[in-house]
Amino acid sequence: MMKHIYIFAMAMMLIASSGTAKAQDVALKTNLLGWATTSLNAGVEIGTAEKQTVQLFATINPWEFPGDKKVRFWNVEPEYRWWTCQRFGGSFFGLHALAGEYNIKNVDLPFGTLPKTKRGRHYEGWYIGAGVTYGYQWLLSRHWNLEASLGVGYAYSPYKLYGRCARCLDKNHRNYVGPTKAALSMIYIF
Repeated sequence: MMKHIYIFAMAMMLIASSGTAKAQDVALKTNLLGWATTSLNAGVEIGTAEKQTVQLFATINPWEFPGDKKVRFWNVEPEYRWWTCQRFGGSFFGLHALAGEYNIKNVDLPFGTLPKTKRGRHYEGWYIGAGVTYGYQWLLSRHWNLEASLGVGYAYSPYKLYGRCARCLDKNHRNYVGPTKAALSMIYIF
């Protein structure tokens, strides 16, 4: 998992340092909803045209919780955005992709993401998918914005279900259709 954090950090530094940054060209952001679920997250969004931006967002949750529960995962989500008025302000529509890995134990996920399990069993797997996004950014000050966004789409996820003593009980996959992202983000714009 540390390898993924290192790769993400290097990619963010490379993106943030590439080219010349002019006002309203680069934004750093974090999803407050992610922090509410103990998920570390950060993203960078770069203006590419008057009404277009691209962003790369990453999330990681390496923790285990009391009661033998865990929702360990990492997620990477690139996105293209088209703004209705100007970039970094008002409404936008986006196309996003998502990919990651997970290890989930004694937690039932919403929207039927994975089948429910008996206590002591856990899922390990990966996923890849894509979707569409709608969002809105409010200008709070010269450098600070608040963003709300919601995405729906499709994800393919092969997984293994493990029982006690790390015994594999089942190998299967899910074809998930539903919410693929939800964000309430604080943004700092350079």
